[in-house]
Amino acid sequence: MTTDLILEQALRRVGLDTSDLSVTHVDHNRWLTAGIWQISTSEGSRVLKYLSAHRDPGETQMTAHWTAGSGAAAHWNYWAREGLAYQHRLPDAYGAAGIVAPEVLAVDRTDTDIVLLLEFVAGEPGDRWDVADYADAAMALGRAQGPFAARRPVPGFDWLSRRFLRDYSTEKPVDWSLLSDDRAWDQPLIRRNFPTELREAASRLHESRERLYTIMESLPRTLCHLDFWTKNLIRRPDGTIALLDWAFVGDGALGEDVGNLIPDAALDHFVAAADLPALEAAVFDGYLKGIQDAGWTGDARLIQLGMWASAVKYDWQTPSMLAAASAPVQLRYGGAGQIDADYRFRERGLALLHNARNARRALTLAEALGGLG
Repeated sequence: MTTDLILEQALRRVGLDTSDLSVTHVDHNRWLTAGIWQISTSEGSRVLKYLSAHRDPGETQMTAHWTAGSGAAAHWNYWAREGLAYQHRLPDAYGAAGIVAPEVLAVDRTDTDIVLLLEFVAGEPGDRWDVADYADAAMALGRAQGPFAARRPVPGFDWLSRRFLRDYSTEKPVDWSLLSDDRAWDQPLIRRNFPTELREAASRLHESRERLYTIMESLPRTLCHLDFWTKNLIRRPDGTIALLDWAFVGDGALGEDVGNLIPDAALDHFVAAADLPALEAAVFDGYLKGIQDAGWTGDARLIQLGMWASAVKYDWQTPSMLAAASAPVQLRYGGAGQIDADYRFRERGLALLHNARNARRALTLAEALGGLG
């Protein structure tokens, strides 16, 4: 079925008059979502999402990571999860803490696809935020996740993701041999921009990843969004945080979502890598305050451990960048235009070193806590 036909049928399934609207395609990861469009009518803007069990096969190498197993309900990339989360009003669990999902205006579901008509969220997008804004979002997230850690069980839906961190990161299609390949590290773009300490630090991270996964899986559990990052966050005019894209939601560790937020902000160039220590400190303080306000009374070091040990999620990034160093053109996040190659590799190199150091800190802290995990 062509994209135009999918769009036309999706519009009709949620009751939109195709003669009274304009449509703008929204760039997105096609292995996650079959189609996203901004729909504008005389009554305002809406977002139309089309979820399908039949994923775009895309590039052969990436297919296995994004699509293999995505028909299984517990898979980290289960095709129907976001639609089910909205149908079961799962995001409402965060609402009292000041984090909300877009309002669902219509849903049409079959056995193989789901059409969602959602509110178009107006406000200040996360890619315009400063460090204080990130801290506020982390505090709201702590208030949202604290009740699950303190007294409330994570919902038992069989379609929630389980072991997301392990499954997502170990399926990444990268050439791990590049970590020990002298020629890869001797590429001019790498020599000019990657910190000299990164090679050893990244290798230690990779060697420790099973231990880090075990640590993360032994930490107190909560309901995690698992894609809590800059591009999924919008501050509404009333101050609440709109959180988009609930496709990965499921069981996770305390600190895991904010542990994702911090490195992603620098790896995708929304925050300067030099500002990572300040960002990390502000986010930790905000999240800890929020989770304590929600009634959690545990050891604050467990939060720090969750943030640091989640660095294992980005284990694959260093060999991926080593492979990308020979590309003639470097692209911005999502492929939206070119980016200066030296800038990209300098910022990512610093962010990856910070991440690898956090993994090392996590191992030390786990031992101090009695060999947790």
